[in-house]
Amino acid sequence: MKATIQESDNKYLVTLEGELDTAAAAEVEKTLQPLYNSNGRDVIIDCTELEYIASSGLRILISILKGAKAGGSKVVLKNVNDDIQTVFQLTGFTNIFDFE
Repeated sequence: MKATIQESDNKYLVTLEGELDTAAAAEVEKTLQPLYNSNGRDVIIDCTELEYIASSGLRILISILKGAKAGGSKVVLKNVNDDIQTVFQLTGFTNIFDFE
């Protein structure tokens, strides 16, 4: 699992690659920790290369969303594949995240 953050145009651009499972969650959470306080910057998460997400990965995304909303920012998930979209639908997360 690989997670990267770039800053561009007053936004955070995040790329997730691989399987965000329980084994990878601790490392990914450490990498994405700065996003828990996005300081008014929107967070764009590119899921093009994300192959799988477990509940621990969903928890990380919810933590990012809570921090962003508290600071007046938004979180957008881009390029989510059908399998992961189904996970978001089953958990009701399609109602709380913005998708592109």
